[in-house]
Amino acid sequence: MSGRLLRLVCTAAVAVGTALAPLPAAAVPEPEPEPHERSVADLVTDLQRLYREAEEATETYNATEEKLKEKRAEVTRLDTQLSKARLSLHDSRGAAGRLARQQYQNTTTISPYVRLLLARDPQHALDQGHVIGQLARERAVTVGRLTGTEHRADELARRARRALDDQLTLAARQKQEWDGVQEKLADVEALLASLTAEQLTRLAEFEEKGVEKAQEQLTTSGALGEEDRKPTRKGETALRYARRQLGKPYEWGAEGPRTYDCSGLTSEAWAHAGTRIPRTSQEQWARLPRIPLKNLRPGDLVIYFPKATHVAMYVGRGKVIEAPRTGQRIKISPIAAHPLLGAVRPDRRAQPQTARTRKGADQPPATEAR
Repeated sequence: MSGRLLRLVCTAAVAVGTALAPLPAAAVPEPEPEPHERSVADLVTDLQRLYREAEEATETYNATEEKLKEKRAEVTRLDTQLSKARLSLHDSRGAAGRLARQQYQNTTTISPYVRLLLARDPQHALDQGHVIGQLARERAVTVGRLTGTEHRADELARRARRALDDQLTLAARQKQEWDGVQEKLADVEALLASLTAEQLTRLAEFEEKGVEKAQEQLTTSGALGEEDRKPTRKGETALRYARRQLGKPYEWGAEGPRTYDCSGLTSEAWAHAGTRIPRTSQEQWARLPRIPLKNLRPGDLVIYFPKATHVAMYVGRGKVIEAPRTGQRIKISPIAAHPLLGAVRPDRRAQPQTARTRKGADQPPATEAR
């Protein structure tokens, strides 16, 4: 065999060997395990993530809903003001027209000064001059009012148009967020539907044990403090309202009276106590006074997750009332049922009730009697 042919054979052999060589293991993607093959811990992690994403989408929707309510109220207020301004403008134009006609009818080629010199009764002429001056001032006021009313009507019209445009933009955004929540909930339903009854039972047990462990760690750390603090009068009223909702279903975006989401429950409870607080958990965390967990007293609000997307009401002894999530009902849970972010107090300046002021506190106030 010639040297050139030998080199061709060797080159072909190397090429064939390279083509048939096995690929590295890392290049072959691992198949996604079926739901029944995944660990309970992984399933719990995924399920909690999906619930959290759904709640984040819900709170975003709630925030837009609140802005939309405010914008609708602004549009209504501006429309009312604009209607009044237009009526006032109509009246001012009528008054200005009357003045113009009077001025035209009283026009003369003789100046008031000449008339004063020629008058037989100078005092009467002076009195007439005073009246003429008064009429001139009234005309100036009328013209000024007309001009000012025109400017105000124009400005109100611009603000009303701008507010209406904002309202339409918010409504479109709300529709998108509504669809986003539905998609997140569909992901939750798809995962739950893929699980067997045995897996669902194991999931519930695993999650419960995790909450028990987190609760024990929190209480033994001393973060909650040892004192069983008393609520304020309003705090107790809010808490009593929340207790009456126990057992009602969770529904995202709901503010009662038949269903609630987490922040719908807390905001309505405090509104019932006479204190208006922000509608969403994120705004409650951002705008209400924050307090250490060791200073918690019944009625305070406990905020969860890094983005402040869940909220519950403290009832004392390490427990909270919460509207948990889709598919569950309002219930009393351990305070460590979710990752804690912090706590806020809607009535920070109010003093807790003493034993005397709390006498008969378990009885509902007269306005709540049925």
